[in-house]
Amino acid sequence: MKVIIVYWTGGGNTEKMAGAIAEGAKSKGAEVVCKNVSEASVAELSGYDVVVFGSPAMGAEVIEEGEMEPFFSEALPGLGGKKVALFGSYDWGDGEWLRTWEDRVKDGGANFVASVKAHLEPDDDAIAECKAFGANLA
Repeated sequence: MKVIIVYWTGGGNTEKMAGAIAEGAKSKGAEVVCKNVSEASVAELSGYDVVVFGSPAMGAEVIEEGEMEPFFSEALPGLGGKKVALFGSYDWGDGEWLRTWEDRVKDGGANFVASVKAHLEPDDDAIAECKAFGANLA
């Protein structure tokens, strides 16, 4: 099983979640690549069984608009039938950004499998949840 995790982080919260998800997937034998969106290419996503995207909630409950939104929008047409999972952190609100993102994945033809979120900086419980999330993806 090959898993790629592509994320955007501002203050490091989403990056911590990405690391824990990667650790969980590796614990189940998955081959995992974890990249900041600025280091990833849409073309490379086709070589993975599972694609995991991560972004904090920004502005009016949307994914990060400078890098993640354009990357995701470009990637979505090529994700048809591929397993896709989502994660991110938020400060206020109730997770609307993640639900909207899930709907975009489903409407885009990908096989949405799961999502996980953390309030602000992921605490020990949130990190454990991310590790379990990653293990379940593998």
